[in-house]
Amino acid sequence: VQLQASGGGLVQAGGSLRLSCEVSGIPFNSYKMAWYRQPPGKEREMVAGIGSGGRTSYSDSAKGRFTISRDNAENTVHLQMNSLKPEDTAVYYCNTRLDDWSRSYFGPGTLVTVSS
Repeated sequence: VQLQASGGGLVQAGGSLRLSCEVSGIPFNSYKMAWYRQPPGKEREMVAGIGSGGRTSYSDSAKGRFTISRDNAENTVHLQMNSLKPEDTAVYYCNTRLDDWSRSYFGPGTLVTVSS
């Protein structure tokens, strides 16, 4: 299983970034997808998730600013991040898993830095 994230970088507060994660080696349509992040010196936390049917969930900090979407034809999940804040600075990880957590995989992560 391979997950390749892209789209991270440096952006000013108030700006936007779009993260993408391409997945291979699994039946993509059957897996839930999610984005996690780990800020410097803190634990990893879930930011947004999307089920195989398209149902989404968000952390309180992401609601109203971030949008997760998936393209089953391209085996790709996206995270559109708007109105970015310095506290959004973190390494963002793509995750794919089965509903019962019997299979769960993380990608290598992409760094997002938001300057004030």
